[in-house]
Amino acid sequence: MALTAITNAQVFDGEKSLGARTVVLDGGRIARVGGEAPRGSEIVDGGGATLLPGLIDAHVHSAPGSLALALRFGVTTELEMQGMNTRENRGLITDDDSVADVRSAGFAITPPGGHPSELMPEGFRPKWELPPVMPLMPFSTTPEEAAAFVPQLLARGSDFIKFMIDDGSVEGHPGLPSLDQATVNAGVAEAKKYGALTVAHALTLEATEMAAEAGIDGLTHVFMDQPHTPEIISLIKDAGMFVIPCVTLNASMMGITAGELADDPRVAARLDSKWDQTLRSSYNRYPQGRLQDVYDTVRALDAAGVDVLAGTDVSMPETFFGGMAHGASLHHELRHLVAAGLTPARALRAATATTARRFRLGDRGRIAEGLRADLVLVDGDPTTDIGDTLNTRAVWRRGARLTA
Repeated sequence: MALTAITNAQVFDGEKSLGARTVVLDGGRIARVGGEAPRGSEIVDGGGATLLPGLIDAHVHSAPGSLALALRFGVTTELEMQGMNTRENRGLITDDDSVADVRSAGFAITPPGGHPSELMPEGFRPKWELPPVMPLMPFSTTPEEAAAFVPQLLARGSDFIKFMIDDGSVEGHPGLPSLDQATVNAGVAEAKKYGALTVAHALTLEATEMAAEAGIDGLTHVFMDQPHTPEIISLIKDAGMFVIPCVTLNASMMGITAGELADDPRVAARLDSKWDQTLRSSYNRYPQGRLQDVYDTVRALDAAGVDVLAGTDVSMPETFFGGMAHGASLHHELRHLVAAGLTPARALRAATATTARRFRLGDRGRIAEGLRADLVLVDGDPTTDIGDTLNTRAVWRRGARLTA
């Protein structure tokens, strides 16, 4: 296979800007950063553009066609926080360079009738093509049940273990069955025996405190039920947890649609009518929430040195999961992070190197020799204007340039 040399582009390597560099791809790997283009290589002129590592959405739920849609927006990896793309089911995805790669929790540990069952309208049946192996449903109500499910989930191909800590108060279903502290503690302790990464769904401050007490590695949401306090920021920092704020989801829960994003021609050209309709809708389950409170919390977490990761909680093209679309919404999340007070460079790290590091994806998230050639070339300079991430010029997944 001929070498590919991307020349004249400004390079953001996932951590910092390197200036204009030549990046050489050899098959699916980055062969060299800097120097001259090798003789005989295919030249891609990146003049006027910035080369980024392929973006990573740290919180998704897959749907038919969603991995292909994500890749069209330069999202080369999605982290599935509940779904069917465990190792036993994703062999074809791993080798298909026309779709984003994926890692998955499988299904989260939650009680029978617990979250997310309340989100589904009565009688709704998603139109899935069932996978070869149905994932394990780890419904748990006791510490013993949660602990017993952990090794089973890992054996069945879950890449990390997720716990739902949700009493339904934010979703308009107070009193929803929820995991208690002892059950979360037991499940997390069992996961640690196997060296498994643990994450928690926690939309309230109380649930966040429960996750910290249990020793959870990361939060897949930032709480939205009240403003932050210095104490909760210190608790999260001292626990060493990362946070995936999913501001796009919080805004949608408050009834804020993504209609402005849908109107952007750079987005509209890549969406079908169903996803367009979904973006223009919202969850609208917590209209009393304040987006400014969420921004303030994210800014405080970042200022405290907590690792903030970029994720969206995007799901299916259905209006009751509104306000988000695969791929497009990660760019929206980056804007939210900057609006919250992160610099554009820190927001870009949240969608590349920081997420790769915290999720133990050592082969991606940065532009460095020997790593996967997952790359996106965008016109302009998103380290100064985060909106430039949508100016997609080219996308590579394992060195294969996307042509669709």
